[in-house]
Amino acid sequence: MVYIIPAVFIAVFGFAIFKKVKIYDEFSAGVKEAVQFTLSLIPCLAAIFMMCEVFEASGLSNALTKLLSPVFGFLGIPPELTKLVLIKPFSGSGSIAYLNEIISAYDADSYITRCACVCFGSSETVFYISAVYFAKTKSKKLFIPIAAVLIGTLVSTIVACLLCRVM
Repeated sequence: MVYIIPAVFIAVFGFAIFKKVKIYDEFSAGVKEAVQFTLSLIPCLAAIFMMCEVFEASGLSNALTKLLSPVFGFLGIPPELTKLVLIKPFSGSGSIAYLNEIISAYDADSYITRCACVCFGSSETVFYISAVYFAKTKSKKLFIPIAAVLIGTLVSTIVACLLCRVM
């Protein structure tokens, strides 16, 4: 395994030399494009981070957690995981902090902790990833793809809790 990455680099450089590609010029052009793309992401990411802070600071997070806990319980998701399920699509670091709280409160081998870990691992920070993926697209019709991912996340959470209950 230690030799795979250097071998890939050597193969790519060898192929580039064979095709008479100016490696440094192409690398510089790629870096320039990457910097421009990164700069175009800053407003989207800033908006997402601010929304996360407003969501938590306004108390909406706690109100939504209380409102949805019975619904999630009906779907087989332990009510203790409601906040984790709500935070994960917005913030990876916030959800990992809450996962740490769950592990500390319920012991590492408990059903709730197993569900929390599997749910954490089977979901993604939907809005952050959407900002990155869709930053370069012309179309701003993002409702359908984001809704599909959020529904998929909910289904994966339900299945994860079901599997943790069975195992």
